[in-house]
Order: sequence, then structure tokens, then C-alpha cells
Amino acid sequence: MSTELNAGRGPARAGRTVTAVTRSEEQALALKLWVVLSRAYAAVAGHARADIARHGLTVAEFGVLEALHHKGPLLLGEVQRKLLVSSGGITYLVDRLEKRGLVERRACPRDRRASYAALTQEGKTLIRRIFPDHARRIERALSGLKRREKEEAIRLLRRLGHAAAGLEGGDSTTP
Repeated sequence: MSTELNAGRGPARAGRTVTAVTRSEEQALALKLWVVLSRAYAAVAGHARADIARHGLTVAEFGVLEALHHKGPLLLGEVQRKLLVSSGGITYLVDRLEKRGLVERRACPRDRRASYAALTQEGKTLIRRIFPDHARRIERALSGLKRREKEEAIRLLRRLGHAAAGLEGGDSTTP
């Protein structure tokens, strides 16, 4: 199967047709995708960070509160996997939120080594108050795409993430 290209210089002209994309062109395209993806993420994440900071929280702390808000009490390991942080990182986050009275640890009845993180009443009140506005801000930050485009982006990025996670030599965290 031959694809007619002219290396991005417009329509192919006689004698200038390329029958396959070169390795360097594929590499350049991959690098451009990486830059565009990174810039888009940074732009949207900036809106999220700014909103979360208004409430005196870090993005990771908000992530813990949000996960517990939507899923209910979770084992610390489950929270860790949802937030893609280290085990030491989740301990630190839960300690900070516990000191603020937003989260509490609960013993796991099946495994004495494990514990659950759960929202306190104060944590529930806070996340119920701030989450709806946060969701609206994220929706606004992503308003550059129509509904179908968002669905297609989700599908493509999920496929990209799974493929990258399956490669050797990368981080084992998956989107």
C-alpha cells in the first residue's frame, strides 16, 4: 500500500512524490503531538490549580477529597492508585488532610495492616461546597471542543495512554 505524500509541502508534483513517511517525519510528528498535548494540559491544569488554590488546597489534596467524595471511604492504596502518587505521598497527603479535620483514617476490619481514608463531616461540607464550581470551571476550560470532539479526544487519549503504558522502559502509571 503506497501513500502519496509530499512531506507537508502541499500537493505532490511529478518527480517529487514520496511513497512512505520517513522515520524522521514520524519522529517530528510524535514530538509535535507531545508538545501540543503538554501545552493543552498545562493550560487546562492552570485553571484547575488556580481554582483549587482559592480554597487553600493543593491539587493532590483536592484529588483525595474528590475521590472520597465520589467513591466513599477507600483503602489508602486505592486512593494512591487513583491519584498516581507514591505510598509515601498518600500517607503525607492523608496526614495533612487529617490535621485539617477533613479526612480521617479508619481501620480495615479484614486486614490490620490496611486503613481506609474517609471524609469527616467537615471534609464532606467543604467538597460539596467547592466541587460544583470547580466542575464548571473545568467545563469552561475545555469549552474549545464540541461534545463529539471531547468524546473522540477521550477515546484517542485513552488508546494512546494504554499503548504507552504497555511499552517497556516507561512509568507503570496509566491514565
